[in-house]
Amino acid sequence: MKRLHALLLGCAFVPAIAMSSTALAADIPLKAPAPAYAPAYFSWTGFYAGINGGYGWSSSFADNAKGAIYGGQVGYNLQLSSFVVGLEGDFQGSSIKASQDLGGGVTVEGKIPAFATVRGRVGFAFDRMMLYGTGGWAYTDSKLKISGPGGSAEASNWSSGYALGGGLEWAVWDRWSVKGEYLYVHSGDTTVTIAGATATGSYNYNTVRAGLNYRF
Repeated sequence: MKRLHALLLGCAFVPAIAMSSTALAADIPLKAPAPAYAPAYFSWTGFYAGINGGYGWSSSFADNAKGAIYGGQVGYNLQLSSFVVGLEGDFQGSSIKASQDLGGGVTVEGKIPAFATVRGRVGFAFDRMMLYGTGGWAYTDSKLKISGPGGSAEASNWSSGYALGGGLEWAVWDRWSVKGEYLYVHSGDTTVTIAGATATGSYNYNTVRAGLNYRF
């Protein structure tokens, strides 16, 4: 009889414990779900400056003219949705050259010691990657040198032309980006007078270069 009484008493406590647990659970505040993670939006807008180096060649300036190029650039980008427009200027040193033996110990050397460009850029951004086309004004230094048994003479002249090309730029970090670029450059008409002889004309040359930019 005592065991039956204890069992009935225990059964009576079960609903009470269940009700107490339900009430306690109702008093515990529910946490709001964590907000969904949204990756930071990358923008190409802003000023930048950097350095570059590469290779140049020309068959119209002189046969098999080729050499290294190196320099720096500054510019500004403005991003409009996925489109990027900008302006860039650069100055390049160059060792693009070729020489020809005229016989009798006389050689003539043609060289492009330097060039500069100011170009517009129009691109399409895929977040941190941008494909772009570029074009604008080019300023080229053309130099001729004649060497012979009696000594040597040289002269140079700057001329205005144009540059066209395109490239790809990748923002590897928030402020640093790397790029690869191709330019086709037309020298414009140039005249170089050396040792009483005058050479007049225009020519084209090609450049490929890699660059590193810092965004301010």
